[in-house]
Amino acid sequence: MPIADNFTSIYYKDWEINFTQCTPGGYLKYTDLCNMLQLTAGYHSELGGISFTDMQAFNQAWVLSRMRVEILELPKWRDVVTVKTWIVSLENSRSVRALEMHVNGKKVVGSETFWAVFNTKTRRPEALALPSDHFEKYPDHFSTVERVKKVVIAEIKEYISEREVVLSDIDIVNHVNNVKYLEWCLDQVEPDWILMQQLESFDMNFMKELMMEDEVLIYGSETENSDVYSIEKDDEDKVCFALQLNWK
Repeated sequence: MPIADNFTSIYYKDWEINFTQCTPGGYLKYTDLCNMLQLTAGYHSELGGISFTDMQAFNQAWVLSRMRVEILELPKWRDVVTVKTWIVSLENSRSVRALEMHVNGKKVVGSETFWAVFNTKTRRPEALALPSDHFEKYPDHFSTVERVKKVVIAEIKEYISEREVVLSDIDIVNHVNNVKYLEWCLDQVEPDWILMQQLESFDMNFMKELMMEDEVLIYGSETENSDVYSIEKDDEDKVCFALQLNWK
């Protein structure tokens, strides 16, 4: 698709929080928060001519490598939120994108995401085949206090559960959707911690894709103020995903 006439390098998208996106307490689920942020990034890429559809002409897609989310306040049912996004850097096969969520002009969430260009046939990273110079970059404009980072997995960790990848876990790129990893881990957390909005920030690292019928093991470790989860493929003993939850 060509670059849209209304394309701008900083993009704003309004969303209304509906009841299917909320916990029993009426606050936005963390998984739906991440979906909303990533969908906004997708709309911006579409307006700028580097969407999934555009990239599929070259057998390419954007895949999320790392994501940090800092929560000041969770939106609630019926809130209209505005998500703002811009590109911090974009070079060769890598891009850093910033996102913010606002309610009535007040910032409630900040997120930084690190993306890679991925060949959907070879399943390997490669340089972006489409032009992107029309996107202004904002290398000194950040949306989070801390930048995206590598999650450190403890050498001593506890086995928690296992599962098999099923069809409902798979997305359009034919691998487990990144929000599913977060969902699997949050299901292991004490529910009251989630319902009482005790999560201050979290970091996610996506290292290796998972496919249909893969068997995975979920491990965890904890410190005074954070929990770390890892998801490993059963037959390879390799970490596919790591999550650090930072509590208030």
